[in-house]
Order: sequence, then structure tokens, then C-alpha cells
Amino acid sequence: MDWPTGLLGFAAGLLISVATAPVGVSGAVFLLPVQVSVLGVPSPAVTPTNLLYNVVAGPGALLRHHRSGGLRGPLTRLLVLGTVPGVVVGAVIRVFAVPGPSVFRLLIAVLLLPLGGWLCLRTLHRAARTAAAREPSEVSPRTITRLAMAVGVAGGIYGIGGGSLLGPILVGRGMPVAKVAPAALAATFVTSVVGAGTYALLSLTTTGDIAPYWSLGLACGLGGLCGGYLGARLQPRLPETALRLLLGVLALGIGGLYAIQIAR
Repeated sequence: MDWPTGLLGFAAGLLISVATAPVGVSGAVFLLPVQVSVLGVPSPAVTPTNLLYNVVAGPGALLRHHRSGGLRGPLTRLLVLGTVPGVVVGAVIRVFAVPGPSVFRLLIAVLLLPLGGWLCLRTLHRAARTAAAREPSEVSPRTITRLAMAVGVAGGIYGIGGGSLLGPILVGRGMPVAKVAPAALAATFVTSVVGAGTYALLSLTTTGDIAPYWSLGLACGLGGLCGGYLGARLQPRLPETALRLLLGVLALGIGGLYAIQIAR
């Protein structure tokens, strides 16, 4: 990796994480097309490289949330317990089964486009009604764990941050963004550590571009480390309505990104 590529990766990680960390999204899903189209990371190495980005970038936002007490509570434990086994299964599937990305992209677009639009419209419709903003957050622990496991499998296969899927779904079910964001980032970080380690072990017994691009992943991750801390500092200064709108817009952006890739 040369210096211009490293600086570009650092800048991409910084800018993406500042915008996504306040709502519990690591930004890896937006970094993935940058790695493929701009930085030239081949598949399947782009998946573990994306996971490496999450490993390096994650502590920035998590440190801030730890200091503010945002990581306490059962939600973080439930998400981690579900996503960790899922990401191992996903990594094995990615290396040995190599599923086509088109079906996955279609599913993400079908899920996140209407979910993001609904979240934005619902937030705007009820923005002036304080009582309506306090929606019920009754989601059973079993449902949360199963959802987290499914997201972990997807993250292991495609190297996306689980927060990009967990955040919109849980917030759409009524949970406040300030509660969901720290837990989603923690789950993304832990599963990325496990996923990157799994890919590193599989690379010892499998031929091809399986191992992460270490230098580029570290450069992007250092940018995400700084940006994630800044984004987490911004979260308490943003009202719940703004955070919900941001999460809805990000969901629309991710769904739209995959829809465009399918259309090509």
C-alpha cells in the first residue's frame, strides 16, 4: 500500500464514521464499495478487510459510550450473544460456499429501503408530538438474540457492520436511538474481532485472497477510530428526532446503494 492509498483510506474511514457512529452504524457497509471500486481490494479479501476496519475503528465510539454509561444494560449482551456465533458461521459459508452477492444485495435493498422510508416518514409525522415520541420498546430477548444471530451470519459473509441492520429494525420497533446505538456498535466490534480472526485462520488452510489487506484495513480503521469518537460525542447533542431521521436516511442510502449495484 502506498501513501496516497493509505491517506485516502484514512479519510474515507474518518468521514464515514463521523456520520454513522451517532446512530450505531460502524460505516463498514459504506466503506465496502470504496474499497472495491476506489482502493482496489479484491473479493473475498474485502470482507475480512472490512472486518479489520471495524476492529480498529470500534474502540473510538465505544470508549465514549463507556464513559457515558451507554454500554450498560442487557441489550448489549443479547446482541453480542447472537452475533458472535453467527459471524463464525458466515465466515465459513463465505470461504467454502461462496454465495452469490446478488441475492444478498436484493434482500438488503428490499429490507432497508421501505424500513428507512417508513422510519423517516413516521419521525417527521410525529416530530411535533412529544408523547408519541415515547414509543414502547417491548422487544423480547429471544427475538433480539435471533435477529442478532441472523445479522451476524450476514456480517461474516459480507463484512458489513451489524448496526446498519440492527439499528433501523430495533429503532423501528420503538427503542430509543441512544439505547440502541451503543449496543449495536459493541456487537459490531466483538463480532468483527471474531470474524477477522476466523478469516485469518481460514487463510492458513485455503488458497486465494482470504486474509485481510492489513495495512489498508489499519489505515481505514484509524480514520474510523477518530471519526467514531467524534460521532459518539455528537450523539448527546442531537435530539431523538434528528437521530431517527439520520438512521432512516442511512437505511435508505444503504438500500439504495445495493439496489444500484443490482441494476448494473
